[in-house]
Amino acid sequence: MVRIVLGFGFLVVSVFAEAQSFYALRRERSLILVAGTGTSTYLGELSNPGDYLDAKPTLTVGLQHKLIDRLSLRADVTWFQLRGNDAKADDGSRQRRNLSFQSNNFELGVSGVLSLYKSGRRFYQRPLINFYAFGGVGLCYFNPTTEYQGERITLRPLQTEGVAYSRFTPVIPMGLGVRFKMGPMFNLSIEGGLRKTFTDYLDDVSTVHLGASAFSDPLAAALSDRRAELGLPTVPAGTQRGNPGSEDAYFLLNAKLEYYLPVDFLAKKTQKSFYKRKRNTAYKRYNQRRRR
Repeated sequence: MVRIVLGFGFLVVSVFAEAQSFYALRRERSLILVAGTGTSTYLGELSNPGDYLDAKPTLTVGLQHKLIDRLSLRADVTWFQLRGNDAKADDGSRQRRNLSFQSNNFELGVSGVLSLYKSGRRFYQRPLINFYAFGGVGLCYFNPTTEYQGERITLRPLQTEGVAYSRFTPVIPMGLGVRFKMGPMFNLSIEGGLRKTFTDYLDDVSTVHLGASAFSDPLAAALSDRRAELGLPTVPAGTQRGNPGSEDAYFLLNAKLEYYLPVDFLAKKTQKSFYKRKRNTAYKRYNQRRRR
Protein backbone atom coordinates (compact mmCIF):
# COMPACT_ATOMS: atom_id res chain seq x y z
CA MET A 1 0.00 0.00 0.00
CA VAL A 2 2.87 2.42 0.87
CA ARG A 3 4.50 1.77 -2.51
CA ILE A 4 1.23 2.46 -4.31
CA VAL A 5 0.76 5.76 -2.47
CA LEU A 6 4.37 6.84 -3.09
CA GLY A 7 4.12 5.88 -6.76
CA PHE A 8 0.93 7.84 -7.17
CA GLY A 9 2.57 10.82 -5.46
CA PHE A 10 5.54 10.76 -7.85
CA LEU A 11 3.11 10.54 -10.78
CA VAL A 12 1.24 13.62 -9.59
CA VAL A 13 4.47 15.59 -9.16
CA SER A 14 5.80 14.64 -12.60
CA VAL A 15 2.61 15.43 -14.47
CA PHE A 16 2.23 18.72 -12.58
CA ALA A 17 5.72 19.73 -13.68
CA GLU A 18 4.91 18.83 -17.28
CA ALA A 19 1.68 20.83 -17.06
CA GLN A 20 3.59 24.10 -16.64
CA SER A 21 4.20 24.15 -20.41
CA PHE A 22 0.45 24.31 -21.08
CA TYR A 23 0.28 27.92 -22.16
CA ALA A 24 3.10 27.35 -24.63
CA LEU A 25 1.45 24.31 -26.22
CA ARG A 26 -2.31 25.00 -26.11
CA ARG A 27 -2.98 21.72 -27.87
CA GLU A 28 -6.21 19.79 -27.48
CA ARG A 29 -6.07 16.80 -25.13
CA SER A 30 -8.76 14.15 -25.28
CA LEU A 31 -7.13 11.32 -23.29
CA ILE A 32 -7.40 11.46 -19.49
CA LEU A 33 -5.47 9.43 -16.91
CA VAL A 34 -7.68 8.63 -13.91
CA ALA A 35 -6.61 7.35 -10.49
CA GLY A 36 -8.40 7.35 -7.17
CA THR A 37 -9.50 5.70 -3.97
CA GLY A 38 -12.67 5.31 -1.96
CA THR A 39 -14.94 2.81 -0.22
CA SER A 40 -16.92 -0.28 -1.19
CA THR A 41 -20.20 -1.60 0.18
CA TYR A 42 -21.42 -5.18 -0.16
CA LEU A 43 -25.13 -5.85 -0.76
CA GLY A 44 -26.21 -9.45 -0.21
CA GLU A 45 -27.37 -12.11 2.27
CA LEU A 46 -24.77 -11.08 4.89
CA SER A 47 -25.34 -7.32 4.71
CA ASN A 48 -27.55 -5.19 6.95
CA PRO A 49 -30.16 -2.65 5.78
CA GLY A 50 -28.03 0.26 7.03
CA ASP A 51 -24.76 -0.85 5.44
CA TYR A 52 -24.86 1.63 2.57
CA LEU A 53 -21.49 3.16 3.42
CA ASP A 54 -19.77 0.33 5.29
CA ALA A 55 -16.29 1.66 4.56
CA LYS A 56 -13.80 -0.75 3.02
CA PRO A 57 -10.87 0.35 0.83
CA THR A 58 -10.79 0.62 -2.96
CA LEU A 59 -8.11 1.63 -5.48
CA THR A 60 -8.81 2.40 -9.13
CA VAL A 61 -6.84 3.44 -12.21
CA GLY A 62 -7.97 3.94 -15.80
CA LEU A 63 -8.07 5.94 -19.01
CA GLN A 64 -10.90 8.06 -20.37
CA HIS A 65 -11.17 9.22 -23.97
CA LYS A 66 -13.43 12.00 -25.25
CA LEU A 67 -15.45 10.75 -28.22
CA ILE A 68 -17.68 13.75 -28.89
CA ASP A 69 -18.79 16.73 -26.86
CA ARG A 70 -20.36 15.49 -23.56
CA LEU A 71 -19.65 11.80 -24.33
CA SER A 72 -16.53 9.87 -23.32
CA LEU A 73 -15.46 6.24 -23.12
CA ARG A 74 -13.70 5.02 -19.99
CA ALA A 75 -11.81 1.83 -19.16
CA ASP A 76 -10.62 1.15 -15.64
CA VAL A 77 -9.36 -1.48 -13.21
CA THR A 78 -10.49 -1.44 -9.58
CA TRP A 79 -9.35 -3.37 -6.53
CA PHE A 80 -11.83 -3.45 -3.65
CA GLN A 81 -12.78 -5.41 -0.55
CA LEU A 82 -16.15 -6.86 0.45
CA ARG A 83 -17.22 -8.41 3.75
CA GLY A 84 -20.31 -9.41 5.68
CA ASN A 85 -20.93 -10.96 9.08
CA ASP A 86 -24.09 -12.38 10.66
CA ALA A 87 -22.70 -11.56 14.11
CA LYS A 88 -23.25 -7.85 13.35
CA ALA A 89 -26.84 -8.33 12.14
CA ASP A 90 -29.82 -6.83 13.95
CA ASP A 91 -31.86 -9.97 13.20
CA GLY A 92 -31.71 -12.80 15.74
CA SER A 93 -32.19 -15.55 13.13
CA ARG A 94 -29.20 -14.25 11.21
CA GLN A 95 -27.06 -14.09 14.34
CA ARG A 96 -27.86 -17.75 14.97
CA ARG A 97 -26.95 -18.59 11.35
CA ASN A 98 -23.45 -17.26 12.20
CA LEU A 99 -21.99 -17.05 8.67
CA SER A 100 -19.33 -14.55 7.57
CA PHE A 101 -17.05 -13.79 4.62
CA GLN A 102 -14.38 -11.41 3.36
CA SER A 103 -12.87 -11.10 -0.12
CA ASN A 104 -10.37 -9.12 -2.18
CA ASN A 105 -11.83 -8.41 -5.61
CA PHE A 106 -10.84 -6.99 -8.97
CA GLU A 107 -13.10 -5.35 -11.52
CA LEU A 108 -12.28 -4.56 -15.14
CA GLY A 109 -14.87 -2.28 -16.69
CA VAL A 110 -15.67 -0.23 -19.78
CA SER A 111 -18.26 2.54 -19.48
CA GLY A 112 -19.75 5.39 -21.42
CA VAL A 113 -19.68 8.71 -19.54
CA LEU A 114 -22.30 11.35 -20.40
CA SER A 115 -21.72 14.85 -19.02
CA LEU A 116 -24.51 17.30 -18.28
CA TYR A 117 -22.72 20.35 -19.70
CA LYS A 118 -20.65 20.74 -22.85
CA SER A 119 -16.89 20.63 -22.40
CA GLY A 120 -16.12 23.75 -24.47
CA ARG A 121 -14.19 24.24 -27.68
CA ARG A 122 -10.89 23.40 -25.97
CA PHE A 123 -10.34 21.03 -23.06
CA TYR A 124 -9.11 23.83 -20.79
CA GLN A 125 -12.35 25.76 -21.43
CA ARG A 126 -14.46 23.09 -19.70
CA PRO A 127 -16.91 24.13 -16.93
CA LEU A 128 -15.68 24.57 -13.37
CA ILE A 129 -18.31 22.04 -12.22
CA ASN A 130 -19.93 19.34 -14.31
CA PHE A 131 -22.24 16.45 -13.48
CA TYR A 132 -22.16 13.12 -15.29
CA ALA A 133 -23.76 9.70 -15.49
CA PHE A 134 -22.03 6.48 -16.50
CA GLY A 135 -23.00 2.95 -17.45
CA GLY A 136 -21.31 0.02 -19.11
CA VAL A 137 -20.15 -3.57 -18.75
CA GLY A 138 -17.42 -5.24 -16.75
CA LEU A 139 -15.98 -8.42 -15.31
CA CYS A 140 -15.43 -9.02 -11.60
CA TYR A 141 -13.08 -11.54 -9.97
CA PHE A 142 -14.08 -12.59 -6.43
CA ASN A 143 -12.91 -15.28 -4.01
CA PRO A 144 -14.80 -15.36 -0.67
CA THR A 145 -12.94 -16.45 2.46
CA THR A 146 -13.84 -16.78 6.13
CA GLU A 147 -12.01 -16.99 9.44
CA TYR A 148 -12.22 -20.33 11.24
CA GLN A 149 -10.23 -21.35 14.32
CA GLY A 150 -7.76 -18.52 13.76
CA GLU A 151 -7.14 -19.30 10.06
CA ARG A 152 -8.34 -17.69 6.85
CA ILE A 153 -10.18 -20.35 4.78
CA THR A 154 -11.10 -20.08 1.08
CA LEU A 155 -14.74 -21.09 0.75
CA ARG A 156 -15.23 -21.82 -2.95
CA PRO A 157 -13.33 -25.17 -3.07
CA LEU A 158 -15.40 -26.47 -0.13
CA GLN A 159 -18.72 -26.13 -2.02
CA THR A 160 -20.64 -25.41 1.19
CA GLU A 161 -23.93 -25.56 -0.77
CA GLY A 162 -22.83 -28.23 -3.25
CA VAL A 163 -22.40 -25.64 -6.03
CA ALA A 164 -19.17 -25.24 -8.05
CA TYR A 165 -19.62 -21.55 -8.87
CA SER A 166 -17.18 -19.48 -10.93
CA ARG A 167 -14.86 -16.87 -9.42
CA PHE A 168 -15.76 -14.52 -12.30
CA THR A 169 -19.04 -12.76 -12.91
CA PRO A 170 -20.14 -10.17 -15.48
CA VAL A 171 -21.18 -6.88 -13.89
CA ILE A 172 -23.11 -3.84 -15.04
CA PRO A 173 -21.70 -0.64 -13.54
CA MET A 174 -24.02 2.38 -13.38
CA GLY A 175 -23.92 5.59 -11.40
CA LEU A 176 -23.57 9.35 -11.08
CA GLY A 177 -20.70 11.72 -10.41
CA VAL A 178 -19.61 15.33 -10.16
CA ARG A 179 -16.39 16.74 -11.60
CA PHE A 180 -14.53 19.82 -10.35
CA LYS A 181 -11.96 21.64 -12.50
CA MET A 182 -8.76 22.00 -10.44
CA GLY A 183 -6.69 23.80 -13.07
CA PRO A 184 -5.99 23.57 -16.81
CA MET A 185 -4.79 19.95 -16.59
CA PHE A 186 -6.55 18.45 -13.57
CA ASN A 187 -10.02 17.51 -12.36
CA LEU A 188 -11.26 16.11 -9.09
CA SER A 189 -14.28 13.82 -9.49
CA ILE A 190 -16.48 12.18 -6.88
CA GLU A 191 -18.74 9.37 -8.05
CA GLY A 192 -20.94 6.63 -6.70
CA GLY A 193 -21.77 3.54 -8.70
CA LEU A 194 -23.86 0.44 -8.18
CA ARG A 195 -22.63 -2.84 -9.67
CA LYS A 196 -25.26 -5.37 -10.66
CA THR A 197 -23.74 -8.84 -10.74
CA PHE A 198 -24.91 -12.13 -12.24
CA THR A 199 -24.01 -14.34 -9.29
CA ASP A 200 -25.44 -14.95 -5.83
CA TYR A 201 -22.12 -16.27 -4.51
CA LEU A 202 -20.05 -13.16 -3.79
CA ASP A 203 -20.53 -14.23 -0.16
CA ASP A 204 -20.70 -18.04 -0.67
CA VAL A 205 -24.35 -17.95 0.51
CA SER A 206 -27.36 -18.51 -1.76
CA THR A 207 -29.71 -21.48 -1.28
CA VAL A 208 -30.27 -24.10 1.46
CA HIS A 209 -28.36 -26.17 3.99
CA LEU A 210 -27.38 -29.59 2.70
CA GLY A 211 -26.95 -31.17 6.12
CA ALA A 212 -23.76 -32.54 7.65
CA SER A 213 -24.20 -35.98 6.06
CA ALA A 214 -23.85 -34.47 2.56
CA PHE A 215 -20.14 -33.71 3.15
CA SER A 216 -17.17 -36.03 3.23
CA ASP A 217 -14.88 -33.17 4.27
CA PRO A 218 -15.43 -32.23 7.95
CA LEU A 219 -14.20 -28.68 7.28
CA ALA A 220 -16.83 -28.18 4.56
CA ALA A 221 -19.51 -29.53 6.90
CA ALA A 222 -18.39 -27.21 9.72
CA LEU A 223 -18.40 -24.10 7.51
CA SER A 224 -21.67 -24.98 5.82
CA ASP A 225 -23.57 -24.76 9.13
CA ARG A 226 -21.72 -22.77 11.81
CA ARG A 227 -24.42 -22.85 14.49
CA ALA A 228 -22.38 -25.41 16.45
CA GLU A 229 -19.83 -22.67 17.22
CA LEU A 230 -22.57 -20.92 19.23
CA GLY A 231 -23.55 -24.11 21.00
CA LEU A 232 -26.67 -24.53 18.84
CA PRO A 233 -27.78 -27.73 17.07
CA THR A 234 -27.25 -27.96 13.33
CA VAL A 235 -30.32 -27.59 11.11
CA PRO A 236 -31.79 -30.35 8.89
CA ALA A 237 -31.13 -30.53 5.16
CA GLY A 238 -33.31 -28.20 3.12
CA THR A 239 -33.38 -25.41 5.74
CA GLN A 240 -33.01 -21.97 4.16
CA ARG A 241 -29.43 -20.69 4.17
CA GLY A 242 -29.66 -17.76 1.70
CA ASN A 243 -32.00 -16.08 -0.75
CA PRO A 244 -31.60 -17.38 -4.31
CA GLY A 245 -34.29 -14.99 -5.52
CA SER A 246 -31.92 -11.98 -5.59
CA GLU A 247 -28.34 -11.81 -6.82
CA ASP A 248 -25.57 -10.05 -4.91
CA ALA A 249 -24.43 -6.52 -5.70
CA TYR A 250 -21.94 -3.93 -4.47
CA PHE A 251 -21.58 -0.16 -4.40
CA LEU A 252 -18.38 1.86 -4.95
CA LEU A 253 -17.88 5.46 -3.80
CA ASN A 254 -14.64 6.97 -5.15
CA ALA A 255 -12.75 10.23 -5.29
CA LYS A 256 -10.59 10.45 -8.42
CA LEU A 257 -7.86 12.69 -9.76
CA GLU A 258 -8.00 13.18 -13.53
CA TYR A 259 -5.08 14.41 -15.65
CA TYR A 260 -5.27 15.41 -19.33
CA LEU A 261 -2.41 13.59 -21.05
CA PRO A 262 -0.32 15.34 -23.72
CA VAL A 263 -1.33 14.51 -27.28
CA ASP A 264 2.11 13.12 -28.13
CA PHE A 265 3.06 11.51 -24.79
CA LEU A 266 3.33 8.07 -26.43
CA ALA A 267 5.28 9.49 -29.37
CA LYS A 268 7.75 11.14 -27.00
CA LYS A 269 8.33 7.85 -25.23
CA THR A 270 8.79 6.01 -28.53
CA GLN A 271 11.22 8.63 -29.83
CA LYS A 272 13.23 8.52 -26.63
CA SER A 273 13.43 4.72 -26.78
CA PHE A 274 14.44 4.82 -30.46
CA TYR A 275 17.14 7.41 -29.73
CA LYS A 276 18.49 5.34 -26.85
CA ARG A 277 18.69 2.18 -28.99
CA LYS A 278 20.35 4.10 -31.81
CA ARG A 279 22.90 5.67 -29.44
CA ASN A 280 23.73 2.30 -27.83
CA THR A 281 24.21 0.68 -31.26
CA ALA A 282 26.54 3.47 -32.39
CA TYR A 283 28.50 3.21 -29.14
CA LYS A 284 28.98 -0.55 -29.57
CA ARG A 285 30.22 -0.11 -33.16
CA TYR A 286 32.66 2.57 -32.01
CA ASN A 287 34.12 0.25 -29.36
CA GLN A 288 34.42 -2.60 -31.89
CA ARG A 289 36.41 -0.37 -34.25
CA ARG A 290 38.72 0.69 -31.40
CA ARG A 291 39.46 -2.92 -30.47
CA ARG A 292 40.58 -3.64 -34.05
